[in-house]
Amino acid sequence: MKFHINYFNVEQLKKECLVVGVFENKKLSIAAKYLDEISKGCINKYILSGELEGKVNQFLLLYNVPHIFSDRVLLIGCGKESDFNEDIYRKILLKTMYVLNSTSATEAVLFINNLFIDNKNMYWKIRVALEVIEKFSYQFNYFKSIYKIKRSTLHNIFFNIYQKSDIFFGEMAIQHGVIINQGIKETKDLANLPPNICTPNYLKLKVKNLEQNSDSKLSIEIVDEKLLNMLGMNAYLAVSKGSKNKPYMSLIKYNGLNNNMFQSIILIGKGVTFDSGGLSIKSSKCMDEMKYDMSGAAVVYGIMYIVIKLKLPLNIIGILASCENMPGGGAFRPGDIIKTMSGATVEVLDTDAEGRLILCDILTYVERFQPSIVIDIATLTGACVTALGNSISGLFSNCNLLVKDIIKASKQTGDTVWQLPIFDKYKDTLHSNFADLANISNTKSAGAITAACFLSHFVKKYYWAHIDIAGTSWVSGKNKGSTGRPILLLIQFLLNKSGLNFYS
Repeated sequence: MKFHINYFNVEQLKKECLVVGVFENKKLSIAAKYLDEISKGCINKYILSGELEGKVNQFLLLYNVPHIFSDRVLLIGCGKESDFNEDIYRKILLKTMYVLNSTSATEAVLFINNLFIDNKNMYWKIRVALEVIEKFSYQFNYFKSIYKIKRSTLHNIFFNIYQKSDIFFGEMAIQHGVIINQGIKETKDLANLPPNICTPNYLKLKVKNLEQNSDSKLSIEIVDEKLLNMLGMNAYLAVSKGSKNKPYMSLIKYNGLNNNMFQSIILIGKGVTFDSGGLSIKSSKCMDEMKYDMSGAAVVYGIMYIVIKLKLPLNIIGILASCENMPGGGAFRPGDIIKTMSGATVEVLDTDAEGRLILCDILTYVERFQPSIVIDIATLTGACVTALGNSISGLFSNCNLLVKDIIKASKQTGDTVWQLPIFDKYKDTLHSNFADLANISNTKSAGAITAACFLSHFVKKYYWAHIDIAGTSWVSGKNKGSTGRPILLLIQFLLNKSGLNFYS
């Protein structure tokens, strides 16, 4: 699908469908009023007759409206004008896509991006429109028979703009939005792949393919099992011992400032391509969804794809920490004690608490880059789902300014996070009689917090944030699939750091 900015008079448009908003109490939006004038009151006639009340997501599709060259006019209900907000805007965009997709229209002009939303400019409204369209349009069809794939006839969407001053913001929103949408698709595709295909080796090869057609700003480094062993990353290695699939740590180094890679922003993605729980095996119910335990790595891959395409003026290192947690004959056991790369020892009480073992070694490893910021993204704990549900990701950090910047990006994009505490009283529950710390708490409460407390032992030399996406990275049930979160949050965080914040 292609996106365009339209800056013409409505009466000159010969597109196949025009989309305008109608509010409750029979109030027409500015665009609807204009169409009504051109059509000599035809639009208002339908409204007054009660065909459309203007409630949110009601719609009326009109054909051959007098004096309008376009084949169709879609009237979409927007609710009360005084209540119109970000959420309703997203809802009517999604409804618009459903209606357009039910027609044979190949192109449409949207006027609903001109509706007023408090504190939101044209860049925001068009960026959000592209995000909604991506969610609607995304399909994962790699393993389906051709006859089962639904094809859309809609190929071109035009965003109508009234003011010339908004053209720049509209074009920038499309430029950013198209690349971000592609990055989200890359992430979703990776996460949705079955675990017999998306192995640690597959992720390694996917990362290496980024080098093709890339410029000198990008370099790839692959750390294999032998090098992991030489580095003393024993906690990382322990997780993979029960699997025939070897672990890899894939580094994507992007040098957007044309200097050395020190003081980089580092993004770490947990990439357990299948998590059986190891010897502390999970319940068989929904175990197929444990292919999504590599969602953090998929997100980092998608972000780096976007960063490269946008050519952001930052130094960024993306790390995909990939392995598989299986209960094989060589698997690590509850009761094992492991010496981490940092030198600290960990008593394993639960092999299903494997993500923190992988991350703790990488959090030590990245000290060599003297990073300015380190953010890890991981499907770390079911406890985070219990605490925050499936709409909000958990946020932990050792830096209040970093939290402030992440929450700002969260509010800008609607990709919501909520900060949870890291207090010493929680750290005390990781006590072990036999090692420096245990890999799970000796209580059954605050599991997401105690997991973050475990990680905090290994982040003394830089500013760090941990985002637990266990509840937000995929959905279950009939619409099972990856969400791509929190790409929108993190790419906006990077755009803000780049000075490319066009949101109001």
